[in-house]
Amino acid sequence: MLILFLLQDFMATLSPFHTIGSHCLNLGANELSKSAVTSCVCKSKVGQSLQRIDVGRKLLPGEVVHNVAQSPRWSLGLRCFAAARVSVEQAEESVNKTSQVDELQKQSTYLFRTETGGQVKVFVCKRSVKYVVDIEVSSLQFSSDDSQLKLSGGLYRSNRDIINQIIETPFIARSSSELALELEFEAEEVPCYLSFLLKASSRLDLDPYVNRTGDIWHASIEGAWTSVSYGYRCKGNRDTFHAEHVLLDPYAKIIGSSIPNHHESGLLPKHLGRLCKEPAFDWSGDLSPNIPLEQLLVYRLNVMQFTKDKSSKLPADVAGTFSGVTEKVQHLKDLGINAVLLEPILTFNEQKGPYFPCHFFSPANLYGPSNGSVSAINSMKGMVKNLHANGIEIFLEVVFTHTAEGGALQGLDDLSYYHKNSVEDLEARNALNCNYPVVQQLILDSLRHWVTEFHIDGFCFINASCLLRGVHGERLSRPPLVEAIAFEPVLSMTKIIADCWDPYDKMPKEIRFPHWKKWAEMNTKFCSDIRNFLRGQGALSSLATRLCGSGDIFSDGRGPAFSFNFIARNFGLPLVDLVSYSNAELASEVSWNCGEEGPTSNTAVLERRLKQIRNFLFVLYISLGIPVLNMGDECGHSSSGSPSCGSRKHLDWNNMTTGFGIQTTKFISFLISLRKRRSDLLQKRNFLKEENIEWHGSNRSQPGWEDPSCKFLAMRLKADKAEGQLRSEASQLKGDLFIAFNAADRAETIILPPPPEGMAWRQLVDTALPYPGFFSTDGKPILEQMMGLVAYKMKSRSCTLFEACTDGS
Repeated sequence: MLILFLLQDFMATLSPFHTIGSHCLNLGANELSKSAVTSCVCKSKVGQSLQRIDVGRKLLPGEVVHNVAQSPRWSLGLRCFAAARVSVEQAEESVNKTSQVDELQKQSTYLFRTETGGQVKVFVCKRSVKYVVDIEVSSLQFSSDDSQLKLSGGLYRSNRDIINQIIETPFIARSSSELALELEFEAEEVPCYLSFLLKASSRLDLDPYVNRTGDIWHASIEGAWTSVSYGYRCKGNRDTFHAEHVLLDPYAKIIGSSIPNHHESGLLPKHLGRLCKEPAFDWSGDLSPNIPLEQLLVYRLNVMQFTKDKSSKLPADVAGTFSGVTEKVQHLKDLGINAVLLEPILTFNEQKGPYFPCHFFSPANLYGPSNGSVSAINSMKGMVKNLHANGIEIFLEVVFTHTAEGGALQGLDDLSYYHKNSVEDLEARNALNCNYPVVQQLILDSLRHWVTEFHIDGFCFINASCLLRGVHGERLSRPPLVEAIAFEPVLSMTKIIADCWDPYDKMPKEIRFPHWKKWAEMNTKFCSDIRNFLRGQGALSSLATRLCGSGDIFSDGRGPAFSFNFIARNFGLPLVDLVSYSNAELASEVSWNCGEEGPTSNTAVLERRLKQIRNFLFVLYISLGIPVLNMGDECGHSSSGSPSCGSRKHLDWNNMTTGFGIQTTKFISFLISLRKRRSDLLQKRNFLKEENIEWHGSNRSQPGWEDPSCKFLAMRLKADKAEGQLRSEASQLKGDLFIAFNAADRAETIILPPPPEGMAWRQLVDTALPYPGFFSTDGKPILEQMMGLVAYKMKSRSCTLFEACTDGS
């Protein structure tokens, strides 16, 4: 049995021409505050806990109140919480001021109107030692005959401190056309503000013979108000059904907040669907850049943290939103980025963070300029269209393996949607039964929705290893969902990436992921092996494997373009902390502090850290595969040594203009330009042929593959010879690249092999040199030494790159 639960909002506005009585009622004297509250006793009902009330702006006298609530980070709050604010001013009691006391006893009245034409009268007076607020509502139009009207609100101090009260109480019918309620407040509670919202709720029982087709329940509600929220109540014979709970429609496209504080009782979810059409958006002229996989240059960011800091110099309603990303597109272009990977933006649990979703079809409201669902949708679509116009693709991190602990799919059919009575660990994690047909269909429908409605170019599936679990928790070699995603026609042009990082364990899991030559993967081995080598403990063979595209993982019918390489990401240590912190608690981070822990003024340590940061970036962009740069690593964004996601601060844009920020940003831009220019060697979809690569040790010796103490490796990447090259085109010939890596504490002398005929070696990079000389677009000529050979001395813990160029170029 399914029941459709409807919740209608009536937004009241002050009609300045209908103010009656004395003006002891004062509008907007101060701003609302945000704080936690417990409970209060009203005349009609005992209120419950209200989690957060948001800061509203100051109103001008007689100004119409439309939407005064702005939600804080990770707290969606109410779409339009305050309908009006009433200030009850406390008069000073004095024996010789009886006239003031008499005046206070008089009734003061304000008249409001709802958006649908209803009238709301508010009477305020003093009765004995208490203050009384009487509210009368008339001429309201409800969405159904059995609707029940409730007042939902809170009481505030004039000094911005919330009084320990919330109000949640129903209206009582005084006549066939009038509803009323009365509130009483103690004298010590004033002066105060009363902020309220009217909500009407009703229910519609769905008939299985009329409202059900197969397993799909449906209902048609004609003439429904656009302000109506809705949810479901489910009845069944199983213990997992709770008939009194209202559940969020998992397919709702627009969602809003439920009645405040009711979601804490479990009777209502945090969010409810909204009965209104999806906002129209002008997609004319929008085209996906459709960048080949091997040419991607990715930047991972968190929408909120990217621009929320005041240093972004964006308006308050733009900072921390999708529109904020749009405003910073030039920064991405300056770096040379052509793809953005957004951390999860789907509606999520506000306490646990974005990796614990509640819903799969709507962006989180807090990423919209007005913290509303419609504004979030339009803002996100505008961001996508703008990035596409600038040649940048948009990928989403998505979590389909588990949900938040409540307010998601719980209560609909837990035995179908979740792993129950199979694997205890999965049940405790609210793990979704991804390969069960109903859940598989939900996930595919969600992916299609984001591609067709939001023009998303790709998806990165977090905790992807759990997509391989069967109905009973067993690991499948050919999971139906993973295969269905690979061959889904709507997703044929999108990039799909498996990321086996687990939000619960905060650790990646290394598995053989089935791919059907379609799935790419976040390469965790690249991250750990490069970190290990550059701190002086890794094997040369591991470095060589990662430089050449991780053939141990992707030589199974894919290629290096399916390897998404990263050094740092949103969990774990950011790049600057990776070279600044290393202790027992950070053992899994494979970091090295370069001699001292944390902040230091030691010049030698600081120079060593600077070289290491350059080395990490150099290896990231020189290696075959797709480089993924993490937000803030271009300017020294730090979490003060904490690997927790929650420790990440908002990006400080002032760091972009520091000496470190300027040189690092320019170095990344240079490396990306080099990667594009030498795409014949550095952006390959397939692995290099054996004849296109040579390995060298120092002094032209063979690499010390079996020597664990050897920390030096050089390689020569040979450009393919163009047959029948015209003499006039000789200047356009692409020469070889010679790249060397020295992770030892001592300097190494390298002997460069003879360059191709008619060419000479030019040095493009030496990470040990001071800025700006450590990289050069044109290159520095290297003079011949030792009988026609070129020798170069590399300093400790550095990398260098040479390019063979035609004479005179």
